[in-house]
Amino acid sequence: MSRVYIGASGWAYFQVPWMDSLTAYAKAFDFVEVNSTFYTNPSFEMVRSLRGRVPEDFMFSVRCHKDLMHKYLLSPCKESHEILSRSLRICSELRAEILHIQTPPSFNADEKIKDIRDLFSSIDLGSVKLAWEIRGRVAKETIELMNDIGIIHCTDISREMLAVESDIMYTRLFGHGEHNLYQFDDAELMRIDGKVKEKRRGEAYLTFHGARMYKDAARIKVYKKSGTFPKVTKTTGLASLKTVLEEDAKFPATIDELIEKQGWKVFDLTETEHVHASILLEKLLMENMVLLKR
Repeated sequence: MSRVYIGASGWAYFQVPWMDSLTAYAKAFDFVEVNSTFYTNPSFEMVRSLRGRVPEDFMFSVRCHKDLMHKYLLSPCKESHEILSRSLRICSELRAEILHIQTPPSFNADEKIKDIRDLFSSIDLGSVKLAWEIRGRVAKETIELMNDIGIIHCTDISREMLAVESDIMYTRLFGHGEHNLYQFDDAELMRIDGKVKEKRRGEAYLTFHGARMYKDAARIKVYKKSGTFPKVTKTTGLASLKTVLEEDAKFPATIDELIEKQGWKVFDLTETEHVHASILLEKLLMENMVLLKR
């Protein structure tokens, strides 16, 4: 049976006392997306040290440096080939099977289809697969190119459907919040799991992002293993909501303000129901409005 890898974008915020963050992270998850390579060029010595701090079956994916997409616009120039060559070397050192590329909303792939085809056709990827996250419209010509070359369409399957079918699924999960402030509730994680089972034929990589990415990844891992979701707090109902709000909510605050700034968090409504804080906050708001009208 093909494997589902579950993890997050980076390990820097996975803090455990007296333990290296990556080593600690690898005890909880079997996969991580190396996000820093999108912004910096790490030394190969440092990259090799990462591989040495995780188990043999631990999986990395690598983000290609942003200059390839943002500066050189996927053109088949010398600089583009150098960036891809370096990225593939990093993949080799980490034994990563996925190289992720991300184009911005302003990038119009249709206008550069020939250049993009020339670039990717001229690169020997070896065993590495490209996963292309297109932040904008995915046109017919782009879909044809991805099918021809065997590029994975990377998208957030909690928000949109895949435009290209492939044996491997690679999804980056942000949810429906702003500025990465979001936490997936039980129903959303179940839908994600259902889409993975429905669409994939080979391996699947689930990369969670945002303020609760480690908790989201951990909760779906538990669900896939046991069929149930773990609790978020030690209590339920209003007591659980209070625990979640006390993390960083500023008081005094109106219920409307709490819904806007805290409603994205998940709390334990009951022992088996783990939902967004906005559910109970909106109910309290409605009850207050009814009382005011009396």
